[in-house]
Amino acid sequence: MAAADKVFAGSIPKFYDTLMVPLIFEAYAADMAGLAAASSPGAVLETAAGSGVVTRALAPRLGTHARYVVTDLNQPMLDYAASRQGADSRIEWRQADALHLPFDDASFDVVCCQFGAMFFPDRAAGYAEARRVLKPGGRFVFSVWDRIEDNAFADDVTHAVATVFPNDPPRFLARTPHGYHDVALIREDLRRAGFANIEITTREKVSRAPSAGAVASAYCQGTPLRNEIEARDASLLQLATDRAAEVLAARHGEGPVAGKIQAHVIVAAA
Repeated sequence: MAAADKVFAGSIPKFYDTLMVPLIFEAYAADMAGLAAASSPGAVLETAAGSGVVTRALAPRLGTHARYVVTDLNQPMLDYAASRQGADSRIEWRQADALHLPFDDASFDVVCCQFGAMFFPDRAAGYAEARRVLKPGGRFVFSVWDRIEDNAFADDVTHAVATVFPNDPPRFLARTPHGYHDVALIREDLRRAGFANIEITTREKVSRAPSAGAVASAYCQGTPLRNEIEARDASLLQLATDRAAEVLAARHGEGPVAGKIQAHVIVAAA
């Protein structure tokens, strides 16, 4: 993973929340919230919370006296998430690295992480941290994207942007969000971290957007793919976005578009 893959700053948080969240994250956030709240936890930790889509879905499901700590490595994303959340005394916002959590052992009933584990430089270490802060019998609930070929829009955008930079194609989407999809590897990393009871389900959903242009803008300007494009030639950001829109429209139509998305959802207990 490149260092820039973890940078969600500048205009990315707003683009991410307004474009990417409704495109691919909201449907899975409802699933994540349901799984996290199923055991009526008294203390929940969310890592890699991003712009807060899971937070907004999960908070209403928690008890009135629950403790909910929401963290992210990127302070700009955390600030944006907090700005979207209504006043709630149960929620504590805290900048934190999921691989070095600033919490005592056995502090939480549930640790949840939606589409963040792919960004961990050492997944087994991140999972071990989740296990450390879980109480006995606690659950680690997280999700990762399946391979890019099973996620139509991401695959289309990656191929389209590559035509703008044929000698050095940006590979952020394939490398990081869709680069950790091997179920056997996920199980092995969890076992190395001390988890024994592991359930993995693969869930297919449909991504929808009002237009191909909206999808192109979401991926090219609302994710660190933007950092990769601008690192090559910032003046070509709009061209890359337009090229992606052209390819998406050719494959999915000129009006509202729909495409397959697929992810693995994992529930692990020590």
